[in-house]
Amino acid sequence: MIIQAAKAAFENMFAPRSRTLLFKILGSTILFLIGIWFGFQNVIAEYLFPALGGYIPELPSWLAWLSTVFIVFAAIGSALALALLISPISALIAGFFIDAIAEDIEQKHYPNDPPGRSMAIGETISYSLKFLAIVLVGNLFALLLLLVPGVNLIAFFVVNGYLLGREYFEFAALRHHSPQDAKKLRSRHSTTVFFAGLVIAGFLSVPLLNFLTPFFAAGMMVHLYKMIMARSERSMR
Repeated sequence: MIIQAAKAAFENMFAPRSRTLLFKILGSTILFLIGIWFGFQNVIAEYLFPALGGYIPELPSWLAWLSTVFIVFAAIGSALALALLISPISALIAGFFIDAIAEDIEQKHYPNDPPGRSMAIGETISYSLKFLAIVLVGNLFALLLLLVPGVNLIAFFVVNGYLLGREYFEFAALRHHSPQDAKKLRSRHSTTVFFAGLVIAGFLSVPLLNFLTPFFAAGMMVHLYKMIMARSERSMR
């Protein structure tokens, strides 16, 4: 069931109806990252250099090259920092499109099911910030264990698997249930949701693909929710 949901979500990402949403998320993420990079460069140019100049009015000529070296390393450092921000920023941006992702999948793959409830703007903002926080917490926790061989990799998958699985599944369930019922449903199928979260964490760990993680995660959990509900209905007959 998990593999089937993951396969359906991955294929749906590149389907004609989904490409527009995918390009919107990617484009918005890239523009946001470029804006952060230019903002960081402006802070260095406008505030850091003038501040240093107040303490070091004139550098000896043999040290003048240090300013150039500093600029180069600052640019490289900011680029590396942005690489670490790719996942959190894409999660934040995708949060504003997540309802559209779920709606597209439900209309395409489950046209005979009752349509899900779209989130209000306040809920959309709340979920966007929540997805941002989850990705940040998961990655920061893994970074704290970076010096412990093997443990950091396990921590990355366990923490991200649990957090991503929980939040994205509850999002899919919330389109059809109350918050309390969505949590109960996730708790009832916690093992399945956790292992599905591990698949999402694996997707998140692949460079470049991590741009697409929120799109993939939302789609996978919509499929997984639908499969779980269909199986529950069959067992009650």
